[in-house]
Amino acid sequence: MATQKQKSMNARNFQRELDKILEQLTVTPRLLLHSCCAPCSSYVLEYLRQYFKITVFYYNPNISMEAEYQKRVTEQKRLIDAYNQLDSGYSISVIEGDYEPEIFYAAAKGLEQCPEGGERCFACYELRLRKTAELAKELEQDYFTTTLTISPLKNAAKLNEIGESLAQQYQIPWLPSDFKKKNGYKRSIELSAEYDLYRQNYCGCVYSQK
Repeated sequence: MATQKQKSMNARNFQRELDKILEQLTVTPRLLLHSCCAPCSSYVLEYLRQYFKITVFYYNPNISMEAEYQKRVTEQKRLIDAYNQLDSGYSISVIEGDYEPEIFYAAAKGLEQCPEGGERCFACYELRLRKTAELAKELEQDYFTTTLTISPLKNAAKLNEIGESLAQQYQIPWLPSDFKKKNGYKRSIELSAEYDLYRQNYCGCVYSQK
């Protein structure tokens, strides 16, 4: 049964909250953007690079197979290189985090049998966003957020709830989002085709693959 906090989070329009922040910007802030993959980041980068100086943080220890990890991170860097050749928007930087699947398995311990989209996924969200918040604090970024909310299979309310909690802990602003809105997910499919991006058919972990 949903708690009052969960009901409150579900009722919020995170895209509208993001729009309000963008409308009020008077300078160009620095954004640390956690990215799960090139296809999901395609629309987010196209959308946000006109407002922010973005550093993409590719940190995804949930990807179980190293060959799959390497394939995805290569595509991420290729897309960023392509975007940086365009005239519009600010240049995008990228930081590749450590590939440490053992940390994901530790976070998922005891949650192996949870259904996809449940508590195991929430633990994975928290793992990746905490690392992003830590780095955003270290790099003195103005905001941090994630591309994960673009996916129709990801819980945007839960992602924003975790992001806001970490923002309080690390004293760095969380950028609210629900990037699937405004046809964001549809646009990511179009951009993936335009740039011939590898689109995986599962999240990355062995449990999702099953």
